[in-house]
Amino acid sequence: MAKTYTTFAEFWPFYLREHSKPRTRVLHYIGTTLVVLLGICALLSGTSWLLAILPVAGYFFAWIAHFKVEKNRPATFTYPLWSLGADFKMWWLWLTGRLKPELTRAGVEA
Repeated sequence: MAKTYTTFAEFWPFYLREHSKPRTRVLHYIGTTLVVLLGICALLSGTSWLLAILPVAGYFFAWIAHFKVEKNRPATFTYPLWSLGADFKMWWLWLTGRLKPELTRAGVEA
């Protein structure tokens, strides 16, 4: 039986282990970057239909990563809000060059 996580702090190392392969993380970075860029474009242009495609843009790349690269079940299915937050946390730590220590603490080879 799978462990149940009751806090984001407990969930975060699990999330990183579920993204152990560099290609999985790269596909997540692509999707998350696309979401951020589309969100900014939607806000600046007032084009509200762009907001409707944000989930597709983000999840398309993430789910390819999980089903084809990592070969695991996306954490979004069980922990949707924590998974979304963890996507952005992982993306931001990667952008700012601070992800490697987090991966190491979670037991993931960077």
